[in-house]
Amino acid sequence: MTQTRPDLNLELQELIASMEQRREQVEAGGGEARQQKQRDGGKLTARERITALLDEGSFLEYGTFTEHGGGALMRGVEAPGEGVVTGSGTIGGRQVFVFSQDFTVLGGSLGKMNAAKVTKVMDLAARTGCPVIGLNDSAGARIQEGVDSLSGYGEIFYRNAVYSGVVPQISAILGPCAGGAVYSPALTDFIIMSRGSSYMFITGPEVIKSVTREDVTFDQLGGADVHTRKSGVAHLEADGDEAVLRKVRELLAFLPQNAREKPPLRPTTDPSDRANTELLELVTPDQRRPYDMHRVIENVVDDGQFFEIQPDWAKNILCGFAHLGGRVVGVVGNNPKYMAGTLTIDASDKAARFIRTCDCYNIPILTLVDVTGFLPGVAQEHAGIIRHGAKMLYAYAEATVPKITLITRKSYGGAYLAMNSRDMGADVVYAWPTAAVAVMGAEGAANIVYRREIGASENPDATRAEKIRDYKDAFDNPYVAAAKGYIDDVIPMEDTRRRLIATFTMLEHKQEQRPYRKHGNEPL
Repeated sequence: MTQTRPDLNLELQELIASMEQRREQVEAGGGEARQQKQRDGGKLTARERITALLDEGSFLEYGTFTEHGGGALMRGVEAPGEGVVTGSGTIGGRQVFVFSQDFTVLGGSLGKMNAAKVTKVMDLAARTGCPVIGLNDSAGARIQEGVDSLSGYGEIFYRNAVYSGVVPQISAILGPCAGGAVYSPALTDFIIMSRGSSYMFITGPEVIKSVTREDVTFDQLGGADVHTRKSGVAHLEADGDEAVLRKVRELLAFLPQNAREKPPLRPTTDPSDRANTELLELVTPDQRRPYDMHRVIENVVDDGQFFEIQPDWAKNILCGFAHLGGRVVGVVGNNPKYMAGTLTIDASDKAARFIRTCDCYNIPILTLVDVTGFLPGVAQEHAGIIRHGAKMLYAYAEATVPKITLITRKSYGGAYLAMNSRDMGADVVYAWPTAAVAVMGAEGAANIVYRREIGASENPDATRAEKIRDYKDAFDNPYVAAAKGYIDDVIPMEDTRRRLIATFTMLEHKQEQRPYRKHGNEPL
């Protein structure tokens, strides 16, 4: 029989009290005053962000009592939790890993041990096959730690690259993200920024002013509007921390846990055989009459819900996620409402990146085609449209997920190939009766092919009109391509949803083996 020891409970109580006191100090971050300043600026604290992101009560913290690595300039400096909160939890019941930078502790600056906490959860995410989410709010490298700080960033960047396409990586920018710090989010799959309270740039306004004499504010240089509309660096934006975190949760619902799994199914009451009669009025054979491809997508997919990625950048092409029959699909489509749906440098980059992301995470791709070609012009040529356009060709050819292409109206020239033609690897190609597939439009083609007849005619205008009709009958329709096997079927527009769901179901277990290689050499 074990003898009782009166002093044991008291000793244990003291140990527990010491532990709890240390934990409270860590959870207090930089102190109440700094946390309140964060809230007064319209921002949540690092721990409040985690609470808002994860399912209630699911957070498990790791590295709670980590301390900085010391050094001459860090003597006597307090850094509770090392300026970052790390751990795991669930979102919608699914396991995720998260790190949340604490701006109240040394500005959330990154030192060696701070980076060690971040890389720990990244490694755990990769080992367990779970997404990793970074909540960024940091002044950047911790100058007091010198090269150790740079080493810390290197360790994070390395893992961003090695784990790319292994598990989903999502970055929320909820405050400053400057200098070398920007490259970790840039290496992740998605970036979501908080409008008005976050920014990303390599060099700040003061340095720019001293070097180039340009006078610019933080927001003008690298705010959310800049990166979602001009640079294309960020994928989404929202007003405030809570809205950004909601978008993270929404986005995650379309992604699998890892590259070995498929995205989760979502129950729907939207009938798979629902007729798409609205399309008959929306899309006409008149190529001069633009329409919004958003409406086409929303009419076809489950419950009309389309989660668009980079909606305000390169609007001439649409990319985003939706469900068809409960299955997640990635949608790429020309939008004739903007620049006639032509392919530009930005549109090519946007689409290529999205296609590769879908292929990484086993998301089937639906391509909706209404394109006149690549945008002509000296500026586009000199800026490298050849190289950028090749990215789309490469991305589609590389992708092994199920791929369906639907030609809604025109599909001309090299853009016909870039929009995932049969030759570029489409598993099934459909077209509507309004479709036209050719090297170029009938008007331009007739002027070239029949220029002698038109020039020699007594009535050139009448001859030109006749030759345009001849060309349309001979080439500018879907049936010539269908006769040669480039189009699998010309389908009724109102039957689109049923056909797409049935075809993706047929392709669900598609397998495709490629020749061995270390990796391809994408035209970056």
